[in-house]
Amino acid sequence: MASRTLRPLRAASLKLQTSANPRNWAQISARTLVSTPGAKPYPPSSTGRRAAPSKLASAYTSSASKDTPPPSSSSTSKIAARTPIPAVSGVALPDAPLTPAPSASASAAGPNSPENGDVIDWSQSYHGLGTSAFPPETATLLQQRLDPDDIEVKPDGIIYLPEIKYRRILNASFGPGGWGLAPRGPLHVEEKLVTREYALVVHGRFVAQARGEQQYFSEDGVSTAAEGCKSNALMRCCKDLGIASELWDPRFIRKFMKQHAVQQWVEHVATRKKKQIWLRKDDEVRYPFKKC
Repeated sequence: MASRTLRPLRAASLKLQTSANPRNWAQISARTLVSTPGAKPYPPSSTGRRAAPSKLASAYTSSASKDTPPPSSSSTSKIAARTPIPAVSGVALPDAPLTPAPSASASAAGPNSPENGDVIDWSQSYHGLGTSAFPPETATLLQQRLDPDDIEVKPDGIIYLPEIKYRRILNASFGPGGWGLAPRGPLHVEEKLVTREYALVVHGRFVAQARGEQQYFSEDGVSTAAEGCKSNALMRCCKDLGIASELWDPRFIRKFMKQHAVQQWVEHVATRKKKQIWLRKDDEVRYPFKKC
């Protein structure tokens, strides 16, 4: 009985030994990995290298061309009817005009002459001064007599015309935009006083030149004083055009003061000081004074 049972056990152990032997595994792998003659080779991409993009694109387009039918005549006509989009939209800007070369006569006339093609520098130029007279109708508007109701009286007895009325006369004579004040130098800021020189230009002609001045009492009032300085220069330039010329006539001043002005005793509200001031007969005493 013992010999009968040992025989199958010995046969099983022999089978296990042969399966564990590496030589046997090599023989099995050699037998199983032999390539068959009818097998297809693997593509090159399976080896780890990528195909070139051009080859892939050509392969894709060739396959797509095989699948898609050729375009019809109607579709080609629609595609041809489309207008191509321009690369740059909008209208091109024109080139800047070239500055002509100055002639011999223009160079002899000076750098500020309009014949030279340059802009006139009104801070130095006197172009057009005294070349011709204004038309008679313009001269009549400039030299007309003032209305006594437009003249004002300062407390010290000086009569004046408000600067806005000078501008109205200039606008009525030359039109808005037909005249202007050109600075002839920088603004001089002194202690409690600002001054600047201006030139009155009418229709591209130099007409008059004057220096304006205006007082100020704090640094915050310098800009306001600069505007008053410009108005003072305008008033002085208008004398050369005959505007409100009677305000500088002593006989007219005495006659006007006798007919339209009066002296009045007043008291200062803050300091309580009393003094005499001038004012129009149809005017009233205003702050900081009161009638006493």
